[in-house]
Amino acid sequence: MIVSVALFEIFIPHAQSLKDKRMVVKSLREKLRHRFEISAGEVGLNDLHQRARMAVSFVSIDDPSADAMLERVLSYVETNTDAALTGWTSEKLDFDESVALGVPHFS
Repeated sequence: MIVSVALFEIFIPHAQSLKDKRMVVKSLREKLRHRFEISAGEVGLNDLHQRARMAVSFVSIDDPSADAMLERVLSYVETNTDAALTGWTSEKLDFDESVALGVPHFS
């Protein structure tokens, strides 16, 4: 099982206030969540009007599936928002789903 996380920054040239920025960020976040069934949210640059840092995360069965999903998300961000993509990075964690699970201990 592959756990993928991607960070990207967008530039929103027309945003004159945090309210303008939030409208763009919220719209993109919801589009990503619904279209790809992934987690998405704003994770940085919260006080800047024209820039936002967002993250997405998801689980895939294998490396090729994770790479394909990352490419689709990147392409979507580049073409489906009023903002310009200014940076992008991603990481993948190969998680061993066959590990023996312990019984949770709750106090």
